[in-house]
Amino acid sequence: MAKRRFKNKKVRYVAIGAAITTGAAVATVLLPSANAAEEKTAEEIIRLCERTKVLNGKKQSLEDFGGHGIAGPGFESDTCDFVETKSIEFFDGPTEKVTVDFPNCEPNATEPAKVDATWKATVGQGEGKYTATQQGAGGGLFGALSGSWLKHKGTTDLTLKTVTAGDKETREVPVGKVLHMEFTPKMQRMTGEWRVKIEAREATTTTNAVPEQNYTAPDVVEGPVTLPGAAGAPGIADGEPDPVLTDC
Repeated sequence: MAKRRFKNKKVRYVAIGAAITTGAAVATVLLPSANAAEEKTAEEIIRLCERTKVLNGKKQSLEDFGGHGIAGPGFESDTCDFVETKSIEFFDGPTEKVTVDFPNCEPNATEPAKVDATWKATVGQGEGKYTATQQGAGGGLFGALSGSWLKHKGTTDLTLKTVTAGDKETREVPVGKVLHMEFTPKMQRMTGEWRVKIEAREATTTTNAVPEQNYTAPDVVEGPVTLPGAAGAPGIADGEPDPVLTDC
């Protein structure tokens, strides 16, 4: 009897050992599916986004990012969307001197001088933390952002590199003063993140199964507020022109 009990115990130990081994094997197989998205840098995620099949709801072609059906590169993700995570912010951009000096400094001057001050300001259209204007054939990520950008007040197509503002004003320069014009553009900031998805794929006779992968990369995009252009022309940079007087 004692010998039989010993044998039963030994068999039970073997069964438990087999269960532990089997469980470890199952865990090894399932773990990648449970946590498929390995760590990637923001730059790597942006690359996946640029080379996605559907960018912000719009299907891309390989040519949009310099790809090729045979020579490559090919698509690297299935979808990528920009999602705003913070309300749009408006702020004043850097003030720029936009005219030459107009002095009224003659020793015998007794009257204010009238001058025609023609000025023009150029403002960079957009800049992002990881994105830049005119990436690829379709405008790249900035082109994709235009839809989100246009939702906000007084904005224009982000694929334009610059927007301008200008005018011709008649001003008076008091005696003993020097006049010049400055321009302060109105700017806006859009804060969000790019969300990239690589869909799961089942194993085939030639490829392994691929679990679903999701990545996010934050981005902050800034550019000028713009007013509508005339007759379909590009928008005009919004802002405040100011006359500045200094002593001779």
